[in-house]
Amino acid sequence: MSSAPSRRPALRAATVAAVLVAALVPLASRAQVKIGVITSSTGPIALVGIPQRNSIPLLPTEVAGQHIEYIALDDASDPTASVTAARKLIDEDKVDAIIGPGGSANALAVIPFVAEAGVPLFAPVGTAAVVLPMNEQKRWVFKTTQNDDLIARALVDHMRASGVKSAGFIGTADPYGENWLKVFGPLADKAGIRVVSTERFERRDPSMTAQGLKTIAAHPDAVLVAAPGSSAAMPETTLVDLGYKGRIYQTHGAALDDFLRLGGRKVEGTILAASGMLVLDEIPDDNPIKAVAARYVAAYEKLNGSRPATFGANVYDAGLLLQAAIPAALKRGRPGTPEFRSALRDAVEATRELVGTQGIYNLSPQDHSGFDERGRVMLTVKDGHWALLK
Repeated sequence: MSSAPSRRPALRAATVAAVLVAALVPLASRAQVKIGVITSSTGPIALVGIPQRNSIPLLPTEVAGQHIEYIALDDASDPTASVTAARKLIDEDKVDAIIGPGGSANALAVIPFVAEAGVPLFAPVGTAAVVLPMNEQKRWVFKTTQNDDLIARALVDHMRASGVKSAGFIGTADPYGENWLKVFGPLADKAGIRVVSTERFERRDPSMTAQGLKTIAAHPDAVLVAAPGSSAAMPETTLVDLGYKGRIYQTHGAALDDFLRLGGRKVEGTILAASGMLVLDEIPDDNPIKAVAARYVAAYEKLNGSRPATFGANVYDAGLLLQAAIPAALKRGRPGTPEFRSALRDAVEATRELVGTQGIYNLSPQDHSGFDERGRVMLTVKDGHWALLK
């Protein structure tokens, strides 16, 4: 009788320990994946960032039994704020990957930090400079838009077929415009098209008259405007106001309905190459991209009451890449660990024939965008709407 009380604390302690172990096992098996998202939903490139922010609720919330938490931050279109946001997500929130930022300069600014931390970055930006030339830092970056050369080849081919012999170039004075000039110039030269004028502008510039007059004075057969989001409209409307009668081309940076709204009748007849998401009704049903893009568009419209720009689809595609890669990464590490983040990077890089809203991804150590010609169509503006160029 006297020995019973002395055994009870030991029994109680063993029971508590057993309960703790039992509680910890399921917690370990359900370790949470954390994904940071940086958007520019305010500031000069908000027309890019808003559809990206509005697409976050459409990203997968559970993969292979793992809950996915998204931590969203706004960088106000400021590259310095992008770095601050990325460092917070890495150092404080311990994220396993980051989607964004949505601006080219913003994404380039954060690459050294994600690379040092070993955190995969999904860059929904236009410039190929985030993944090319490939190096030790950029191996941590994956780009969910078509590379500039893929789009530029389609534009130059159309120029050549249309008899264009000379072209003017107007681009933003930032990495987006810089890379486009770097890509377009050699392709045009190879096609026998002389680039007779090159003008640059800042996205916040209140007027484009000076650049427009200089461009027209060079008498180009056509003009290519290389600018993302809302900044793509003013160069073209200025050229029209100044009386330019040649053909005007745009990059996939202009592929949003707000470009049509801002440009009005002055952008009628514009030619660009972009994903088929803008003209889903005109794409054949057997095109595999159509079904994926249609699901995204329908879900976005139901949630937000409006059609998304392709910029939002670039964030959605990042979710598809993560959804495909997480199961393989879980075999090599637990979420929240360097092993998992490294395995996630490797799994994304091994992606083959993944159908997204923008195209079909085939990634490799040398190609972290992975699109081919299936990820672009030629478009024009007809009666105030996007239409397949026929």
